[in-house]
Amino acid sequence: MAETAFSNLSNDVVLNIFLKLEDDPRNWARLACVCTKFCGLVRDVCWKNKCLQTIPSIVSDLLSSSAGSSSDPPGGWAALHKLSICCPGLFRAGVLLENSDFGLERELGPDENYLSTALGSSRVTEPSSTPPSSSLDSSTSAAQLDGVVVKKGRGYSIAKRRRKSCRSVKSHLASGVWNLSREQGNKLLASRFRGDCLYICDWPGCVHIEEKRKYMLFRGIFTDFKGSRVWRTINDGNRSKIALDCAFCSCKETWDLHSAFCLRRVFGYHDDGEPVVRAYVCENGHVSGAWTDRPMFT
Repeated sequence: MAETAFSNLSNDVVLNIFLKLEDDPRNWARLACVCTKFCGLVRDVCWKNKCLQTIPSIVSDLLSSSAGSSSDPPGGWAALHKLSICCPGLFRAGVLLENSDFGLERELGPDENYLSTALGSSRVTEPSSTPPSSSLDSSTSAAQLDGVVVKKGRGYSIAKRRRKSCRSVKSHLASGVWNLSREQGNKLLASRFRGDCLYICDWPGCVHIEEKRKYMLFRGIFTDFKGSRVWRTINDGNRSKIALDCAFCSCKETWDLHSAFCLRRVFGYHDDGEPVVRAYVCENGHVSGAWTDRPMFT
């Protein structure tokens, strides 16, 4: 940061100024982009204190279950704060993945006929650049998108559904109440995982109305993910990751909880084969996913 009178202020004075801006979480995200000093203060003090203030019981559970009694939650305070208030967006909730069988091809292998026409990209790409996972999206642009490159098996396809705006595709401040509940997590997981602790945002999450149906996007976090039965099921079953970034931390791949049979099977599928619910989890136990309403038209 350039030498200015403001840069010579003590950290306590700077933090007092930052606290005046806490009503809009995007203010701190913007400040964290200004310089290294601001980034450190926002990351190590502001976001941490906000989590301790708004979700104290979850913080307590996460820290008590952390390996080696870590003083930071999995993925860090920035990730936890972002998870508590941000919708993952359609992309990282998996809605844009164009798998014809929604997961089975990852278990049985891709359709070779399809691969002959697939694109030659090397991994899933988002329609536009995104800021680091430690910050919140501050842009409110509404650029029209005609197609998004998404993964199918080992190949790629184009999601041809027109998207309303970049904001709905990327992570953004979630609508509704910013709350996380273990009760909601229990409703998502299969009964044999009842002992696992998964916090999920309250229903209906962040609602996105698309061309064919509504998507209720949710986010959540496991406490002691690597000690959970869900993790043992994924690990023992040698489940492969997919190249879908976590919406909240720096993990570049996630596991599909639907194809790993970790979600309640009673939810079933729509007539077109799309699952009623999908969810993805990263190494740090962060979860993104979507419930679906019944189609608005056939």
